[in-house]
Amino acid sequence: MAEPSQESLEKMIRYVKGFADKSGTAMHPNPAVTESVVKGLAMHVDELGKPLCPCNFYKDKPAEAKLRRWICACDEMQIYKYCHCLLFVREDGLPITEYLPEGHEGREIYGVVSDPSPGRGRALKHKAAQPPGSRRPESTG
Repeated sequence: MAEPSQESLEKMIRYVKGFADKSGTAMHPNPAVTESVVKGLAMHVDELGKPLCPCNFYKDKPAEAKLRRWICACDEMQIYKYCHCLLFVREDGLPITEYLPEGHEGREIYGVVSDPSPGRGRALKHKAAQPPGSRRPESTG
């Protein structure tokens, strides 16, 4: 297996630390998990110019990178504050699942795991699926 460049590795380490702080999450308490995911992100930076999530399989990596949805921090992280790679988690190592829709694999596996810092992260929360019966009122003006 190839190794990422030192430059990309350092860039991703800085990014991950900064994003964890900004989003109110922690990096996984097992250093091997964090190192593995960061290395995969750095390898994708070298290969594609973007930190495509290394925990998925893609038929066409360049096409997927253009879509943006799996660029770290991915849409699931930005919308639901859920990191399926377990890179961005709570201090205890559990992924935050409280915002995930019913039936999502993260909720099925981990149950409802609360967010210790609900005021941080979720920049795209407005894109979250609305639960049935919770439609926003229509404008009457």
